[in-house]
Amino acid sequence: MTASIGRPIGQHTAIRALRAYLQDIAGALGIGLESSTIDDDPPVSAYLALDTKLAHYPGRDVALLWDERHGWAAAIETHSGEDLIVLRYLGGSLLPPPSEVARFVTALTEDDHHIGVPAPPELRATVDLDDLAEQFARRGART
Repeated sequence: MTASIGRPIGQHTAIRALRAYLQDIAGALGIGLESSTIDDDPPVSAYLALDTKLAHYPGRDVALLWDERHGWAAAIETHSGEDLIVLRYLGGSLLPPPSEVARFVTALTEDDHHIGVPAPPELRATVDLDDLAEQFARRGART
């Protein structure tokens, strides 16, 4: 089920923790959660629209995507309403600190290829919500 951040979403601890984490990421980027969603169907995922444009993709909106199998990725919207086009994956930790995600976005806007990778990182297995909640708890995420 996809839910806009402003609407009630699942009450599972993992989904509340993901919402709080997404809010921390948005805060590190200096944006709000107005244009963000969480999909709590497996694999759990999130979408966060960015207030930035990329020089190589004029006229295209940019978004951050997160899912439990790849972690963070940067993508551009298509003009036809099709799936987003992923440009880079952050790689590394599934739940990196917000400052690291912000550095990833800065590198993307500066066309700096030292942060992130063009190919998807090794695919993680889909986890159930209890396992995801444990990962957030280990990270020290608020719920």
